[in-house]
Amino acid sequence: QVQLVESGGGLVQAGGSLRLSCATSGRTFASYPMGWFRQAPGKERQFVSAISKSGGSTYYEDSVKGRFTISRDNAKNTVYLQMNSLKPEDTAVYYCAARDRGLLMVRSSDYYTTSREYDYWGQGTQVTVAS
Repeated sequence: QVQLVESGGGLVQAGGSLRLSCATSGRTFASYPMGWFRQAPGKERQFVSAISKSGGSTYYEDSVKGRFTISRDNAKNTVYLQMNSLKPEDTAVYYCAARDRGLLMVRSSDYYTTSREYDYWGQGTQVTVAS
């Protein structure tokens, strides 16, 4: 069983920055492609960003490109989401996710962009951007 714990959310003014962290249990973190998703009130969960198990490949939803940066530290079993130039529309609960299936077939450059491709989820951290 993999456990994910997000932290770093909070209230910030528009234009500000936050850095989310997702600490992951388990001895095979370096084998997991990871992702960040978000869910605003009354809306479906939305893909934000993904990173390959090596960290060498990343992908972003269009609205966050150039503002958000995903990274990982496999030695610390942690994935990060640096969020700059935050906008009120970024307000949501942010979730990190880990993919734990078919790991032997996952290439070092593979990443995943839909929620059904992930197996484990954190509890979420609230990000609120005030205008």
